[in-house]
Amino acid sequence: MSHSSESGESDDGGDDQEGYSFSESNIEDALTSFREQWQRELDLSPKRDIAKAHSSKTVKIDVAYDDESIETRAKNLFLKGVEYEQSRKFYEATQFYKRAVQLVPDIEFRLYDSTKLKSNDESLEDLDNGVNNIDDNSENHNDKSEEESDLFIKLCKIINLNKCVCFPKFEQNTTHISALPIEIVLYILRWVVSSELDLRSLEMFSRVCRGFYISARDSEIWRLVCVRVWGVNCGTYAPQYQSWREMYLQRPKLRYNGCYICKISYIHDGENSFQDRFYRPWHLVEYFRYLRFFPEGKVLMLTSTDEAQNCVNSLKNRIPRDPSILIGYYRLHDNCVTLVLRKQEVQEITTYKRKKREPIHDNGEQTFHIEFEIQNHFRRMHSQLKWLSYTIFTKYRNGHEVKMCLKEPSVKEWRVSAIGGRYPPLKFTRVKSYIQESEVPLQ
Repeated sequence: MSHSSESGESDDGGDDQEGYSFSESNIEDALTSFREQWQRELDLSPKRDIAKAHSSKTVKIDVAYDDESIETRAKNLFLKGVEYEQSRKFYEATQFYKRAVQLVPDIEFRLYDSTKLKSNDESLEDLDNGVNNIDDNSENHNDKSEEESDLFIKLCKIINLNKCVCFPKFEQNTTHISALPIEIVLYILRWVVSSELDLRSLEMFSRVCRGFYISARDSEIWRLVCVRVWGVNCGTYAPQYQSWREMYLQRPKLRYNGCYICKISYIHDGENSFQDRFYRPWHLVEYFRYLRFFPEGKVLMLTSTDEAQNCVNSLKNRIPRDPSILIGYYRLHDNCVTLVLRKQEVQEITTYKRKKREPIHDNGEQTFHIEFEIQNHFRRMHSQLKWLSYTIFTKYRNGHEVKMCLKEPSVKEWRVSAIGGRYPPLKFTRVKSYIQESEVPLQ
């Protein structure tokens, strides 16, 4: 009995499985037929279904990116306003600006930030591409590599690709100097050089980055410098020099950001003592001579026993307060400098008190004519002035004139002569206080 029951149960289970598999096959057939019919309907009306699908997608996009669509609309309106403003249609431009601000109040700042980030990224990519292109071209073409070996040419090409002087290293909210056009940067450099020709500050400016290096090599700035040093008739740099800057560096010139100093010493005979007539004293006399040149052709000279720290400040102004300073003019011709100096006219203060008449001592009016030769001193170019001649003209009130002249002797007589032994060459020393302020730009 047990075996029959077990076999009966097993037979019923098999019938159930066969029925279940049959029902599954019917469902699959129904699904396939439904799919075929749905595909036929889609083929018959494709435009309607595509429009529905597109509308459903746009609804999802509008729901998901509603804020972004409003911002893009505001940006488009603002850009249209910019176009109308550039075409001088201000009324239409204000209408677009109002509509853009109503959608997004800070649309101008958002648009500026987005364009700034894009421009920085594109400029950095162009910078890398420009450097890579220069390297590739130098490897492929030997002739071009020789022409582009100059650092200035390479940096000019990179700056032209970037269309910007420099880039900020870190992000900042304030306006960076890279936002200024190259014309404004060059005008600022004219203030840096100033009328005092502070070219050392210009060279320090060129060490900051590649863009500043190119800006500091502007040919117009160096042409104005050469014109201010040698005058309007300075000529052109070609063919002797390659640029105005090289002309300024190589051609003999004077320096204006300091003064020329020399120490003069000599032995003076003393008087015998009444007690010991066999002993005769000697006195060592030491003093300093200072020369300060100005670009417009003016020169100051001071002779003093004081040290340089005390005397240099008195030569800062073109009209000095110290009456002992000689004022004159100079002229530069090749490597020679000719100076004409006179003492300052001191106004006498008249008093109304009656005094005894004292005998008038006529010292005469003195005029100093000096000629120097510009020389190099070790590695410093054009930093030394050698005496060539020293002439003193004295004119008295009675019309009598006296001339005392010391000229450059021969090589054998240099140490023996007065000008060779008593007047050593003047050496240039830079003074920081002369170029602390810039009053007038380079013109």
